[in-house]
Order: sequence, then structure tokens, then C-alpha cells
Amino acid sequence: MKNTRVLIVGGSSGMGLALAERLLSEGAEVTVAGRSRDRLAAASRTGLRTARVDVADEAEVRALFHASGELDHVVVTAADVTGAYLPLGEFPLENARAVLAVKLLGPWLVAKHAAPVLAPGGSLTFTSGIAAYRPSPNSSVLAAANGALPALARSLAVELAPIRVNVVSPGWVDTPIWDTLAGPAKHERLGAMAARLPAGRVGRPEEVAEAFLAVLRNGFLTGETLHVDGGHRLV
Repeated sequence: MKNTRVLIVGGSSGMGLALAERLLSEGAEVTVAGRSRDRLAAASRTGLRTARVDVADEAEVRALFHASGELDHVVVTAADVTGAYLPLGEFPLENARAVLAVKLLGPWLVAKHAAPVLAPGGSLTFTSGIAAYRPSPNSSVLAAANGALPALARSLAVELAPIRVNVVSPGWVDTPIWDTLAGPAKHERLGAMAARLPAGRVGRPEEVAEAFLAVLRNGFLTGETLHVDGGHRLV
């Protein structure tokens, strides 16, 4: 990945940050973009370039890529699970729209504005998730958004060729998002899932970063979804 130019939208924490740090160690020119000024400031101290963007705001996404120059790879790991887990009868429409804006329409906006600056043979990679394949109660909109991303990638792989478009779909991974989802019960919930999985544990951000790297490196891979879930789809 030496001297490749990579932009990670949502790369200021968790899996995106792990990927950014790995790419940086391999000599790539890496920019991470996100909404949190605090997380971006922390990322910049590791040597990463940073940019602020709300992936659900088309004007901000357009401006991000207008300023980016030519890129070899774009990865979208952005997610916002605030208000995403509610029973159907109690799920406000505005919450559903907010989930879709970040998880589904955000990647679509990134594709729209990244395509003109991606090098031929470059790649665009989205992040789906296990909710599309093993949904839990109270996650209908998140499951729908995750499930739609592989279809979006297949369509764009045809439309944007020779730009490659793929998806990485993680299972349960020990990232800061669990502090929001589970609070003090984080370790208990992750431990319970670890006991169910064929892999015997939940994932680490660095392992998902390896999956993204495999997708970025393989110039013959497009329109595909790579699952990194410890066997979660099997149980």
C-alpha cells in the first residue's frame, strides 16, 4: 500500500481507525474523516491527516472530495446507532431516517462524489454488519440498512467500473461503540456472544482492518461482500 492515497470516512475510531493506522504503517497517505472533533484531534496526533465531514450532509461530502485530490481507495466505516434499537411500535420515523442517512445514504453520497476523483482500478469499500444476516429484536432499520449495502455495492460495481466496489461485513467486534450500546454491561454482553461463536471470542478491530486490506489489495475483486464475523452467520 506504499504511496497509495486512501480516505476513510468514519476512520477516527474503532475499525476505521485500526485500518488507518495499519495503512499508515505500510506507507500509505491516509486521511480520516468524521464528525467528532475530539476523535479527529486524537487521530491527528498519530500522524494521520484528518477532515471533518457529516456523511449524511451532501454539501459536506461534496466539499470533502472536492478538496481531496485524486484517491486510490475510499472506505466508509461511518455508523450512528443512537436511537437505532427500539421496538417497531416505538420506533420514531425521525430515528429511522437518521439511521438510513448515515448507514445507507451516506455511503451512496460518498460513492456519488468520490467516483470522479478515484483512480481507474481504485476501490470503494462499504461496511455492512451481522445485523443483516442474524438480526436481533428491535433492530429492524439497522438490519435493513446493512442488508441493502451489498446490493448497492453490486449495482455500483457495474455502474462505476473499472472502480471496484465491495463490502466488508463484520460481526461483533470490541470497539468503543459498545460503550454506547451496552454501557456497564459491555463485557457481559460481549462475553455471552463469545461463548456462542465458533471462533470462541468476539473480534478485534485489527482483524477487521486486515479484511479491509485484503479487499483493497485484490484488484480482481468487485461487487463482493467479505464476512468477518467469527462464524456468527452459522449459529
